[in-house]
Amino acid sequence: MINNVTLIGRLTKEPEIKYLETGNAVCRFTLAVQRNFTNKQGERDADFINCVAWGKTAELVAQYVKKGHKLGI
Repeated sequence: MINNVTLIGRLTKEPEIKYLETGNAVCRFTLAVQRNFTNKQGERDADFINCVAWGKTAELVAQYVKKGHKLGI
């Protein structure tokens, strides 16, 4: 059995792309995911998930996704 996670949220800042000495692309970004339930004050909290994309996916994220865009992983 494989664990499966689906995250849908918004980027908190611009993605950061770097290239390794081998030429592989690495893109780091943070996704703000809002919780499905409210706290005692009636507000929805958010979790901030650090993500890393590699290779062609990293290049596509850096090119097309900007701060505030909604992204599903």
